[in-house]
Amino acid sequence: MSKDVRAEAARVVAALLEERGSLARLLPKAEGQIGERDRALLRELCYGSARSAPRLQLIAGKLLRRKSSDTLVSALILLGLYQLEYTRIPDHAAISATVNAARSLGLDRATGLINGVLRNALRNREPLQRKLCGNPQFSAMHPNWLLQRVKAAWPLQASDILRANNTNPPMTLRVNSGKISRDEYLQKLTETGMCAGHCAVSPVGITLSAPVAVSELPGFAEGLVSVQDESAQLAAPLLAPLADERVLDACAAPGGKSCHLLEQQPSIKLSALDIDRERLDRVAENLDRCGLDAQLICADVARPSAWWDGRQYDRILLDAPCSATGVIRRNPDIKLLRRDEDIPALAQLQGNLLRALWPLLKPGGCLLYATCSILPDENSEVTTAFIAETEDASDNTPELFNGRLWGEKQAVGMQRLPQTAAGDGFYYALLSKAE
Repeated sequence: MSKDVRAEAARVVAALLEERGSLARLLPKAEGQIGERDRALLRELCYGSARSAPRLQLIAGKLLRRKSSDTLVSALILLGLYQLEYTRIPDHAAISATVNAARSLGLDRATGLINGVLRNALRNREPLQRKLCGNPQFSAMHPNWLLQRVKAAWPLQASDILRANNTNPPMTLRVNSGKISRDEYLQKLTETGMCAGHCAVSPVGITLSAPVAVSELPGFAEGLVSVQDESAQLAAPLLAPLADERVLDACAAPGGKSCHLLEQQPSIKLSALDIDRERLDRVAENLDRCGLDAQLICADVARPSAWWDGRQYDRILLDAPCSATGVIRRNPDIKLLRRDEDIPALAQLQGNLLRALWPLLKPGGCLLYATCSILPDENSEVTTAFIAETEDASDNTPELFNGRLWGEKQAVGMQRLPQTAAGDGFYYALLSKAE
């Protein structure tokens, strides 16, 4: 078992390069292989390398005569370059530690290559930057296919979106207003020495000036507060279920929106569905921590005949599987895991889910379609096509939230774009079913 933090980071990055998992799934296992004091460095190396990978891969390409066939070697080179470019680790220490990690992984034959590439990168830093600075992938740190899509969809906002994607996200909290008011919780934070302020749009949102471990948050274990981005906090108030209504949260994991719906309206009869048993366990944990109750269903939402009891729902939340291009700053591995050809397939899946769920909605009911994507292909184009083919469906998405414009108005629905120090990119369309 390897105890070398860079060796474990290389295993994670290599898995990303081979598309064998996400940071969310890979990091917990890697953390179990090293001491607690090294875990912050592990996360920094993995998240940082993924975030800057489009740029670092271009640098590596200029320094290598041919691409290594060993993904672990490629991962170690990316990790070494990340340390040289973005961390305060002394250059000689970063190089020697990365070479030692190669030995720890049994890659003695590659130590000369890794050492040579990293030293060459150090010697030629300025010439390399001059040579590559005109390449959009280098300057924006996004893969070319995604750059093209963002610029086509949002020509005026593209530079701000790309800049926000490359920053560290704020830590945002959702206060359980059934247990404590936002101002009362802010006072608790002040008493513990934490600086925080109101979110701009969410009426129960708080943004911390600096992230902390959840164990440090007053009342976290008792469900006074949850960690949730401000844009995600808008789902429950937009769906706005009434007392005692039957509500379905399709694709519910990890459960933040399910909990918010119940905190907002405790008497609803909520069913939380997800296809992944492990992720559904996360929903159960969050409900339990917040003292809430819902029916949990492990099933494929696209096949209602296998799980639906035949009784229509008053409200449905469909947080559809998507490219997650609105949450890249929280999940920078998207830059490595997503491909241009994924988008049409996702759009087809999203349309299929809408069509599968619509018959489960009562006449006069509402379905909130949501994604954490910023690409119209998955958002307004999906909902516009659905309304065009569905006689009893109409767009009822409000332009104002608490009296203020809360996103970019689309042909159908509203789009929130990722903002530095504010909410993630999210799309919402509130679809009403005719009486």
